[in-house]
Amino acid sequence: MEYFRKMKGTTKSPPTVSFSEIIWSWIGAFFGIASVAFINYNIFKGTDFVMIIGSFGASAVLIYGAIRSPLAQPRNLIGGHFISAIIGVTMYKLLHNHMWVAASVSVATAIAVMHATKTLHPPGGATALIAVIGSQKIHHLGYLYAIIPAGLGAVVMLVVALLINNIPKSRRYPEFWI
Repeated sequence: MEYFRKMKGTTKSPPTVSFSEIIWSWIGAFFGIASVAFINYNIFKGTDFVMIIGSFGASAVLIYGAIRSPLAQPRNLIGGHFISAIIGVTMYKLLHNHMWVAASVSVATAIAVMHATKTLHPPGGATALIAVIGSQKIHHLGYLYAIIPAGLGAVVMLVVALLINNIPKSRRYPEFWI
């Protein structure tokens, strides 16, 4: 019975955020995703490079909407994506004949390594998974996937976060770098 009682939770839902906070989160997310999407659809158009991956949408929630979270800080953003990309590519290369194993091992290993390196960034789990289940274009990148899109895309989004999140007096980003 105690096991099931733990599932009730122990706290109330978080308080609502101000309208200003909502607007600045929207502005940051718009410009962050717009930046990587512009590079993807204009600069990398017609190449084998990819600049935007689904996990960046989740990163946008953290680095523009939850800027004080330890999971949203630069070390976590860049390290989490980069480490997870390397792990995902490695698991695909080693286990591509057993995709269900490659997918599960890549995400589980990415979480463990992000914990061990103090770079836990939940979208990193998706970055590892995308390396395994992604398109042929993603697979052809090999370890370059860790640099473009995972690393460079995270850096572009970080630059936007630094610029946008520090405009209003009520916001400060980052909380820490290392």
